[in-house]
Amino acid sequence: MLEHGGRLRLAAQQHGIPEADWLDLSSGLAPWPWPLPPVPERAWARLPETEDGLEQAARDYYGAEQVLPVPGSQAAIQLLPRMRRGGRIGVVSPCYAEHADAWRRGGHIVRELAEHEVDYFLDSLDVLVVVNPNNPTGRLIEPECLLRWHARLAMRGGWLVVDEAFMDTTPNSSLAPLSDRSGLIVLRSFGKFFGLAGVRLGFVLGEKKFIGQLAEQLGPWSITGPTRIIGQACLWDVEGHRQQRQRSEAASLRLTQLLARHGYPAHGGCALFQWLSHSRAAELHVFFARRGVLLRLFSESSSLRFGLPPDEAAWVRLDEVFSEFVIAPQSVEPS
Repeated sequence: MLEHGGRLRLAAQQHGIPEADWLDLSSGLAPWPWPLPPVPERAWARLPETEDGLEQAARDYYGAEQVLPVPGSQAAIQLLPRMRRGGRIGVVSPCYAEHADAWRRGGHIVRELAEHEVDYFLDSLDVLVVVNPNNPTGRLIEPECLLRWHARLAMRGGWLVVDEAFMDTTPNSSLAPLSDRSGLIVLRSFGKFFGLAGVRLGFVLGEKKFIGQLAEQLGPWSITGPTRIIGQACLWDVEGHRQQRQRSEAASLRLTQLLARHGYPAHGGCALFQWLSHSRAAELHVFFARRGVLLRLFSESSSLRFGLPPDEAAWVRLDEVFSEFVIAPQSVEPS
């Protein structure tokens, strides 16, 4: 399996620091979990049913005509390669590594592309996968560009798959309202913006026929009853959405300023994380981990992703560890 952020238990074992003593900034989630609604006993006692309010809440929230709830957008990432015969897949990289891995496992030929290479290779591809905003760089591609790519693919029966896992803070850049177009598939994550990754909920948006076919592949009862109750309550909470966007944007700006103040300005990011590319990334990762602060290291690109601290004590701790690193001798050995 590929490495991901959030593996706090492993870090605790490696560094001999109890889990409760860590500041985990590795996963890029909003660090303020949504207040949970009461879950009625029937949600535990009965098999879940569709169209109980969750689908309508998602249609309203995303502005999409067709939605399919899935047990985390990761489930959709692994299912999509089964929906096409072997083909040529382009993945705009670097990005969330599960995309390329899933298509390769599905028997497809995968070419990882830089953004500026897409126009050159597009007409030789059957599917193009884009993470927007990108994870981990935070790069946001304008909808007009994506729609041009989609039009070229759709003419030949191809797909544009857009993973919008971090789009909730920039909804005006989403292709969700256009997802009924043939060959346009939009993936949305629930856990990141709502700070509830453990709920395991995501959505696939697309044209009606495709959504029906994907639902058949997914099978019945894929979303638990309690998850359906929690999901619709969060999606309906319009005032909560406004507040979450506001504090995420403010915290992301503060994180940008903190990194720059210590001489390590971010090279990208979005409202839920900041991304730092630096030759000392591995050294930073180890130094912080030894002090109970977990970051997400991307070894191949020598870069780090910093999630948002949840409270003032966490900000102070991050600032202090950074200050200690800046004055420390440059001799921290990665482990």
